[in-house]
Amino acid sequence: MDRFELVRASFEKKAVAAENPAMKTSDYFGELVFDRAKMHKYLDAETLAAILKCIDEGGALDRKTADGVAKGMKAWAIEHHVTHVTHWFQPLTDGTAEKHDSLIDYDGKGGVIEKFDGKMLAQQEPDASSFPNGGIRATFEARGYTAWDPTSPVFIQDDTLCIPTVFVSYTGEALDYKTPLKRALKAVSDAAVPICQLFDKKVSKVYSYLGWEQEYFLVDEALYAARPDLMITGRTLMGHNSSKNQQLDDHYFGAIPSRVASFMRDLEVSAHKLGIPVKTRHNEVAPNQFELAPIFGETNLANDQNQIVMNLMNMLARKHGFVVLFHEKPFDGINGSGKHNNWSLGTDTGVGLFSPGKDPKSNLQFVTFFVNTLAAVQKHNALLKASIASATNAHRLGANEAPPAIVSAFLGKTMTDVLHKLLEVPSDTPIEIAGKKGKSLGLVEIPEIFLDNTDRNRTSPFAFTGNRFEFRAVGSYANCAGAMTTLNAAVAEQLREFKAALDAELASGKKLEIAIMDTLKPIIKSIIDVVCFDGNGYSDEWQVEAKKRGLDVETSVPEMIKEFTTPDAMKLFTSTGVYTEKELEARNEVKWETYSKKIQIESRVMVRMATNHIIPAVLEYKAKLLKEVALNKEIFGSTEGCEVELEIIGKINRFAAEIQEKATAMREARKKANVLESEYDKAVAYHEIAEDLAALRRPIDKLEEIVDNKMWPLPKYRELLFIS
Repeated sequence: MDRFELVRASFEKKAVAAENPAMKTSDYFGELVFDRAKMHKYLDAETLAAILKCIDEGGALDRKTADGVAKGMKAWAIEHHVTHVTHWFQPLTDGTAEKHDSLIDYDGKGGVIEKFDGKMLAQQEPDASSFPNGGIRATFEARGYTAWDPTSPVFIQDDTLCIPTVFVSYTGEALDYKTPLKRALKAVSDAAVPICQLFDKKVSKVYSYLGWEQEYFLVDEALYAARPDLMITGRTLMGHNSSKNQQLDDHYFGAIPSRVASFMRDLEVSAHKLGIPVKTRHNEVAPNQFELAPIFGETNLANDQNQIVMNLMNMLARKHGFVVLFHEKPFDGINGSGKHNNWSLGTDTGVGLFSPGKDPKSNLQFVTFFVNTLAAVQKHNALLKASIASATNAHRLGANEAPPAIVSAFLGKTMTDVLHKLLEVPSDTPIEIAGKKGKSLGLVEIPEIFLDNTDRNRTSPFAFTGNRFEFRAVGSYANCAGAMTTLNAAVAEQLREFKAALDAELASGKKLEIAIMDTLKPIIKSIIDVVCFDGNGYSDEWQVEAKKRGLDVETSVPEMIKEFTTPDAMKLFTSTGVYTEKELEARNEVKWETYSKKIQIESRVMVRMATNHIIPAVLEYKAKLLKEVALNKEIFGSTEGCEVELEIIGKINRFAAEIQEKATAMREARKKANVLESEYDKAVAYHEIAEDLAALRRPIDKLEEIVDNKMWPLPKYRELLFIS
């Protein structure tokens, strides 16, 4: 089947009707999740009380409770025709992992029974050496453990009971994303609660909340199969821009194509059954780009749900004749895909710590957490950038509405003015909501319609958007936990330092409100003209200015990764209990190794496509042109009238020679990189190879413009980017 038949077949493929029960969403929401409602139904009173205490208060899970939970969970699962069970975890691959075990066991009478007990629920032993581990586990030291995370509900996928777990080595080191995330969430709660209790003694816990926005591309399955680069690397390593892409701004929020809408409905039903509150769906800016977003939730659970949704999308897209692309930059010249992390903190008394309150005291609490978050971002801006750095996200940052590789914070005029005024007024000046009370001289006012008083800045990596911060730099493919672990740990450290400084002020006899403001003012002064930036993050002037301000401007991913083992980072993570030094060093090794391997794969694919696909097609077209020229000379005795053919032949010769030269040089560069023993040195070498990929692409894309369209061996952007 040639390229045109593939296009025709993909366009003619009929949409699959979505599974859409004839009932309200609320009737089936969470039916495949063993949530609290199921616990009340299937667990005895003693087991229920014990497991809820474990979930709400962080208590230990004993064997008796585990057996009781497993008994009720088994009854529920069998009602849903479950035959297998798996510990579902998140290794350092940015994906998920699962090993399915049947529930059957011998019954002692020559038959089998369904067996599921507390031991199977609470712990399993996968091979730790087969997952990225940075040297923590060798092949001859393979033991590792998965252990149930009771705060993330068990769910059913097809015929399998999936148990969300942490993944640790035999010697206790974290080998996953969930373990350090849970440590960071505890650290930020422990640091925030003593400050909250200065305002409300009833606060006993602070929650971190996450609302992720998942951007993605869809391409026709048949066309995807005809692009080796898409299949193997997730992005197009070559391809000239389509004459029309996103320049007319007609895709964003446009009518959703019927086939895509069918896929979205199927996805939403599946997600809702799993208790995932997906709410928003729409066309994104680029052709074939879309977005999905849920109602925000507690960070650990929200992150698990994002991983589940990504797996669902991969599975359901095929059902509708699509392949979903999570690569941050699958197509050159148009928007890439991010996973904006909307992050906030809130108390167990229902107070949002990034929302102004009803009186000066609660507004002071808001300002306290607002300012300390900005201070944490400023101090660890390089580390936050490292937390989202990857070989794939590097293509996206700094172009087509994605934020630049400089972490700054956008506040908007409202909060910028508030911070400036706080520096000017006495420390005992009340902070009011404008319009709530009569004005008084020198009052610091926050506008009543607060949510509408922050504009949007798409070039800002960390933007305040009314009652939360939006970490826009996170990539579409990434596990949110990487960024969320670093952010929550950084804020936890800053809150602890603030509390220590505040205690010193209070010890001098100052009133609480004055002591807080006297502690905050030096922080405000240090951040207001450094990390706070509301301008154009793409401008050359900002690159220069950011460096002057002391912000990190590094663009090399291997160099960014080094930030995790700097003295400041080591102090941050070890003091908060989020990572040990050994875990940090191991994760750096994993990140460097992953970076090198991804660029290595891209380089191999591109060189092979250039030599096995492009050059043969080009030479075939050249031969056709030469026959035309030869025939002209044979009939007319000269090449007069063949100027066009000769000009194209000349271009083909030049571009083909350039491709061959660059492809050969890239092979040699890989050979040199591959023998380097240090993962860091290898990653640096592959960073240079990554820079050369664009140079090899240029002559290929030039040839696409001049070679006979029927002879070009790959589906083009104009075919890939417009779903019919």
